Parts: sequence; C-alpha cells; structure tokens
Amino acid sequence: MSTLSSLSTATSLSNIPKMVPPRGNTLLNLHLPSSQFCPNLNFNTNRSLFTLFTSTHKPQFRCKSRPRTSVQCLFTGIVEEIGRVKHLGIAEHGGFDLEITAKTVLEGVNLGDSIAVNGTCLTVTAFDHQLSEFKVGLAPETLRKTSLVELTPGTPVNLERAVQPISRMGGHFVQGHVDGTGEIISMDPEGDSLWIKVKTSEALLNYIVPKGFIAVDGTSLTVVDVFDEEKAFNFMLVAYTQKNVVIPLKKVGQLVNLEVDILGKYVQRLLSTGAINPIESP
Repeated sequence: MSTLSSLSTATSLSNIPKMVPPRGNTLLNLHLPSSQFCPNLNFNTNRSLFTLFTSTHKPQFRCKSRPRTSVQCLFTGIVEEIGRVKHLGIAEHGGFDLEITAKTVLEGVNLGDSIAVNGTCLTVTAFDHQLSEFKVGLAPETLRKTSLVELTPGTPVNLERAVQPISRMGGHFVQGHVDGTGEIISMDPEGDSLWIKVKTSEALLNYIVPKGFIAVDGTSLTVVDVFDEEKAFNFMLVAYTQKNVVIPLKKVGQLVNLEVDILGKYVQRLLSTGAINPIESP
C-alpha cells in the first residue's frame, strides 16, 4: 500500500483536497486544519501546518528477531551518532512512521529496543542492516509534544541507544520523555565555543537551575544561566560537542526538545503534596 493510499485509509476522510505533487521532489505540504487531517491531532494553531513526506520506494525491512516484552528506556544524554531522516509519514496502522539511516545504533539492535531520537525515546519496529536504516513508530501525542513534527527528509538527528548495566554514565539520567520544547533565540560564538540561548515555558523554566543538568535534543548539557524575565536559559557547546550533535546545525527560531532533570520534578511533587516540609531559612 502506498503512503498516499494509507493516508486515506488511516483518516477515513472523503473531504481531503486533491494534492498536487510539487515540482522536483516528493514533499507534500498539507495546509489542513487539524480536524481535517486527523481527528486525534490537535496541533497548536501557530503550528497547525503539518508536512507529510512520501517516497516512491519503500524499503523492504528484514526483521531478524521477535519483539521483546521488556522496555528499556534510560539514556545518558551522550549522543552516539548523528543519523539522517529518510521518511516521515502516515503508517498503514493509522499512526506515523519515522525511518532513519544510521550505523552505530544498529549494532546489536533488536525489535522493541529503545533509541532516543533527538531526546525522544522511541521503539524500533523494523531495521535493515544492509540498508543501514531503522524504523520507529510515532504517536500523535509525540508529535504534539516534541519538535519531531518539524523533521524533513535529510534532517540530521541525535541518536542514542538505551544504556546497559555495564555502560559508563558519561552524562546524566535521561528518560527520553520530552517535557516540552524550547525555541533557540540566539547563537553566539566565543572563540571555538558556541553560546546558545533557549526560550521555553515558565512551567519548564521552574525546573531549570544554573549549573544543573538538562537534555537538549537528547544531549546532556549543563545550564550556565537562567533568565527569568526572558523565560530563557543558556548553555555553551565546546568545539568537540559542536561536531557531534545536531544543535549547532539548527538556526535561530527552530525548536529543540527539552527534558529537565527528573530529580527536580520529584522534589516539586513531594513539596506540593506536603509529603515533606520545605526547609525554612534560619
């Protein structure tokens, strides 16, 4: 079944306007209200435009092992490699499929394994070692809460496999559960380093502290300063990190996935429920 026919099957809508293929590529822009596109997708009105990618050739994935029932979803925020998006579109089952070309994260891969894509924990549903690519499924909620909706064919993405008990913890504990997104508002070089400032919601900013951990597009980073009035924070990327993550490849105005330190969320929960009393100043 082709991607376009699966779109019709998945949405069961008869009023989708006729789509005219663009010139020179296979990119289709659907200027549709979210209710027309899919009943389960309610994008923010500022980002109601969803880009659907189609390709004339679908890879034949060779699945070499059976799905595992265990869920492994713990990461360190140390990016293993930068992959490239091959395809993002409607799946035959009604969800969304994301296909990525990669090599390192395919070593020892099994169906059901967790791979963080730009900091989002996703489950491998198919893979092909010969073509050096794998497929993951995306739920509508994942697209609503992350920047993955902005991915296009050829876009680089950070990739990290879930850690094993023998792995070195080079970063910090990252679950791959994106808390929200932030917008890059400045990128300023200093020597061979790069200062990046990100604006986010006040709710997320409450969990971000100077010298604290944060995962930006799945990269474990240390917050330098927090700017409450701007609702922003910044961090610095050294030369080595710039060459091994996707953040420097983005531009001002683009979104990044954010996952705050889980310890802060636990503390806030305990304080709000009265399970523990706040420390009073002497």
